[in-house]
Amino acid sequence: MALIVVGLVLGILAALLHVYIFWMESITWTSAKTRATFGVGEQEAAATKEMAFNQGFYNLFLGLVALIGAVIAFVGSGPVGYALVFAGVGSMLAAAIVLFASSPDKRGAAIKQGTIPALSLIALLVGLAIA
Repeated sequence: MALIVVGLVLGILAALLHVYIFWMESITWTSAKTRATFGVGEQEAAATKEMAFNQGFYNLFLGLVALIGAVIAFVGSGPVGYALVFAGVGSMLAAAIVLFASSPDKRGAAIKQGTIPALSLIALLVGLAIA
């Protein structure tokens, strides 16, 4: 049971990270701090603002799926909650793998983006297997 709780808490942390990524991509994309974080210049940020806005919402929705799933699992509907957490963090990990494979210069970001979801998946899988 402890590993399941660890997996859910990691799912919440992954969700919060993706909500923060949403904030940067959809709200503060053209700010100096966000541009520095993503390594884009002022002109590139202006040119990609609409794309980043849309992508930010993808991150928000992934985070919400995992967060809502963890809450549902904690309040008593484990199977439904676990399924939502798996869907949310699994998609986060898949996106990180795509970024890692397709953009060698962004591999550090992919590792940061995918580590917590991967750990959440592992903890949940092992925790549920031994429960």
